[in-house]
Amino acid sequence: MRILGLIPARGGSKGIPHKNRKELGGKPLLQYTIEAAKKAKSLDRVIFSSEDATLRTLAHSLGVDVPFERPAHLAEDHSGSLAVVQHALETMAEQGDRFDAVCLLQVTTPFRTASDIDAAIEKFKKDKVDTLLSVQKVPHQYNPHWVFTPSEAGQLTISTGDTTIIKRRQELPDAYIRDGAIYITKTEVILKQDSLYGSRIGWIELDPERHVNIDTPEDWERAEQLYKKLYF
Repeated sequence: MRILGLIPARGGSKGIPHKNRKELGGKPLLQYTIEAAKKAKSLDRVIFSSEDATLRTLAHSLGVDVPFERPAHLAEDHSGSLAVVQHALETMAEQGDRFDAVCLLQVTTPFRTASDIDAAIEKFKKDKVDTLLSVQKVPHQYNPHWVFTPSEAGQLTISTGDTTIIKRRQELPDAYIRDGAIYITKTEVILKQDSLYGSRIGWIELDPERHVNIDTPEDWERAEQLYKKLYF
């Protein structure tokens, strides 16, 4: 199974200007993901996708392959990840390089490691799923069995659709959220089913002590604090 490591990053960012090339701990944010991807043993090729010439030049200087320029319409605020991944796969196929799956690595989760990537790919292959996501466990107080949504009648109902609430924390089933660090999906699911997920979704739980997904200035501050904790 050939797996493409895809690192996407665009030039624009409303919350944090020039976020993807802003320095965190003395190096550009995108460098963390590039270094992890290059060290991972399970990726057959790693490429960078961006519409921004400055980012492409920076990524190339950091030793990652930049085989194409992403179209501008795939780098707007509303542009989704699926279209970006589809473009990368189709462009690589046109260049004669085809892959069985894609490992999407977002720059905004800088502290995932090469070992995380390799472990995720190993589990993806072993479990024979359509997609594997990296996740974080939901704290019990936010478990969907303890979350309520308002009804049209102005009453609260349990978000899971259950009619009886689970009383004891110990009886709650585990619940997870995507943490944004790793998405691995079969090529046929992406191109033929027009989906990043498919019907069979596996997961791998990553270390919560290394997790941050940078979107806001507050997230950046947390990333700086986490950097000091991890590297000093």
